[in-house]
Amino acid sequence: MKSHLLFAASALAMNAGTAQADMNFNRISSFATPANMAAGEDMSRETSAEIIGASEDGMTLVYTDSPLGVIGLIDITDPKNPQPKGNLNVGGEPTSVTVIGNTAFVAVNTSESYTKPSGKLVSVNMADGSITGECDLGGQPDSTAHDHAGTVVSIAIENERDEDLGDGRTGQLPAGYMSTVGISNETMDCATTKMIDVTGLAEISPEDPEPEFTDINSLGEVAVSMQENNHIVIMNAAGEVINHFAAGSVDLTNIDTKDERAALTFDQSQMGRLREPDGLQWIDDNHIIIANEGDMDGGSRSVTIFHKDGTEVFETGADFERPIIQAGHYPDKRSDAKGAEPEGLEVGTYGDTTYAFVLGERSSTVSVYDVTDPTKPTFEQLLPSGIAPEGVIAIPSRNLFVTANEKDLIEDKGPRAHVMIYELQDAPAQYPTLISEGADELIGWGAISGMVADDDGMIYAVNDSFYSFQPSIFKIDPSQTPAKIVDVIRVHREDGNPAQKLDMEGITLDGKGGFYVASEGRTDRLVPHAIYHVEADGLIKAKKGEIGLPPELLNFEKRFGFEGITRVGDTLWMAVQREWKDDPKNTVKLVAYNLETKEWGAVSYPKTEPAKGWVGLSEIVAHGDYFYVIERDNQIGENVVTKKIYRIPAAEMVPAALGGDLPVVSKELVRDLVPDLQSFNGYVVDKVEGLAITKYGEMFVSTDNDGVDDSSGETFFWSIGKM
Repeated sequence: MKSHLLFAASALAMNAGTAQADMNFNRISSFATPANMAAGEDMSRETSAEIIGASEDGMTLVYTDSPLGVIGLIDITDPKNPQPKGNLNVGGEPTSVTVIGNTAFVAVNTSESYTKPSGKLVSVNMADGSITGECDLGGQPDSTAHDHAGTVVSIAIENERDEDLGDGRTGQLPAGYMSTVGISNETMDCATTKMIDVTGLAEISPEDPEPEFTDINSLGEVAVSMQENNHIVIMNAAGEVINHFAAGSVDLTNIDTKDERAALTFDQSQMGRLREPDGLQWIDDNHIIIANEGDMDGGSRSVTIFHKDGTEVFETGADFERPIIQAGHYPDKRSDAKGAEPEGLEVGTYGDTTYAFVLGERSSTVSVYDVTDPTKPTFEQLLPSGIAPEGVIAIPSRNLFVTANEKDLIEDKGPRAHVMIYELQDAPAQYPTLISEGADELIGWGAISGMVADDDGMIYAVNDSFYSFQPSIFKIDPSQTPAKIVDVIRVHREDGNPAQKLDMEGITLDGKGGFYVASEGRTDRLVPHAIYHVEADGLIKAKKGEIGLPPELLNFEKRFGFEGITRVGDTLWMAVQREWKDDPKNTVKLVAYNLETKEWGAVSYPKTEPAKGWVGLSEIVAHGDYFYVIERDNQIGENVVTKKIYRIPAAEMVPAALGGDLPVVSKELVRDLVPDLQSFNGYVVDKVEGLAITKYGEMFVSTDNDGVDDSSGETFFWSIGKM
């Protein structure tokens, strides 16, 4: 009988606000892979962290970096302050690594072509970085694993297909196979290398198996997933196949299968979706867990546990994605493919509890399950990772686990590839900071931009144009930890359809139960710079609901328009993000519009000279005797300089007529937000975009996760206390 996660009833889901006595995993540090390059190397080259291992004492990490053709080593003697130990060229493309004692065994692809695959297993002394041996594997390797005694390494020889041939289907020879290499005292004996035939087993392309992921239990039994063949094989220590079975399929309901609408709608289904598992791990000597990423025809967005006899004992179904959706990590652009894509896996026992760590490649998350009873797993936590986590290693002896995140966005001036370290702590979970769990409906969200606080303590936030077919106002209860989205208002026109041509970047209250939102225009996409009045139910009335900008502004407009809006009496104030054509360098307008007289005006704000890239405003909030703005650069990670809150005396906010000289206001630093962002122990994100101040003066800040598109998906929502 199958067991299913009952997320709606689970008290464990995303328990970031639990008591101090609860044990939780928290991220404690991160390591950018370019730090392992030697002095004088070209740091702009693409690098990566894919599969990761750890020395027996848990003090040194090793990861594969296929773009550079190296393995990287990291000293984690102090896991909160990882240090580079450099890269080592392994003479090909490293695909996987497993560690026995202090020796890393690295699978290396040396293939000339798809039809002439080749590879080797390389052993490396992790203490001094020297290569101690090489064994020919005869084909293109994928994953590796070693037995508990350290006497054998198992290698999945995939001999992957050419996806540009035959519609990318299997059936392209040479076939893959399994291989084992004997180990004695951390030394390979190439003469013991075995090639194990696994053809003729799967129903799908039995002549062309593509072994993907392998693991070994304490009995020496080898399990392997064959993703494209949708099959699982179990072998004994002698390399004999003792069982094999199809991975099967899943009926998925309440999922999002369309990405072209830029909307999160979880009302579709996929019946009979093949699992096509990637990651595979033994939980104990009888049960294996698989991550159903999918490849050719499938991808069930789920996690499954089988008994080794082929009996299915647990299946998450679509429930795997639910906490991801509720934490704002759902990757909508992957909806028509395989959603969050559970891929990498690791299992580790910490004290009396056995945990499974499941990597969501596209959601950039780690889903943590208690699998102590493999037939009744419970979801424990959702953790953030770097972009596209690929590998994970558990280090229970130090209460740690580590992820390797392969995506390097150097070409797009984005975050670099990272290794991230987590610790099991007697402390509350630090992440997520904002969730929609507990709402009456499943609310997907992301790309949070402007915010405003109501007198009852609730905060309203808008999403930006990433979700252009689903403009929304989210109602947030900040009194809970994590803060909770308790309701959503869909912004629509009089015909009932979602309002189009909006890029909502700011929101303020109208004093009558509704809102004013600032929309950042983009002329080349026919999105107007405008202010909209949104009624309490989300309606924008035709004509009456839109306030267009006057020629005195539009004649000088640029792409980067309103980022934030606030109301003082009958006057709306909007912050323009960056200089328009008539602004002196390093100044931007704070624009005023009087709702009664219909008059426009502005003052000039002196923003910070950028050290690199650009600096602009992303929010404006009036409270008491001051106006508060967020000033930020577009830098990320180690390059950040400016993520700050400034205040302007309200007495200086006296608008002058447009078209003439504008008075320049003064500013005073309230808070540097970089230390706050660093405290989350990942890379520092760029888009600090939301600020809300309650009537009691407590300030809440939020970040924009770009809809989980070339982003780790992390949204940080936090209080910086009273002013």
